[in-house]
Amino acid sequence: MMEYIFFDASLRDRFVEHAKGLGVACDLQDDNMGWVVAVPEDLADDLVESLEAHYDELQETQSDLMSQSEGGLKRLAGFQLVLPDGQTCMVPLQHDVANRLLSCFSFEEIQALFDAVVRSALNPKNSPLCEILRADAKAN
Repeated sequence: MMEYIFFDASLRDRFVEHAKGLGVACDLQDDNMGWVVAVPEDLADDLVESLEAHYDELQETQSDLMSQSEGGLKRLAGFQLVLPDGQTCMVPLQHDVANRLLSCFSFEEIQALFDAVVRSALNPKNSPLCEILRADAKAN
């Protein structure tokens, strides 16, 4: 599933309506950071392009809404981290750092990065990098 996150329910609803108009089924999920819309990964390229373009437009609107928000909420950003024992915690970030991450990486890639940091922090390895990578390759 490809996932799109929204911080405004009306923008999420606009995306879902667009997807339905294209004949794309959506799975709606609540997230502690907002609302997630998941669509199948096996969509035709033209459908994916249309969804991505519409999502980009809505992201601009979402950014404008966040910029206009009162009380400093526009400065909140964070990512949920799942620890190896299953516990979750929120990693707060400066909003500009979060925006830079999101401009270059998908949520899945950011999650994979955080997971790697947690594994390394909880199980530090002080070997040369080539040995660590070789051992990880053997384990996988």
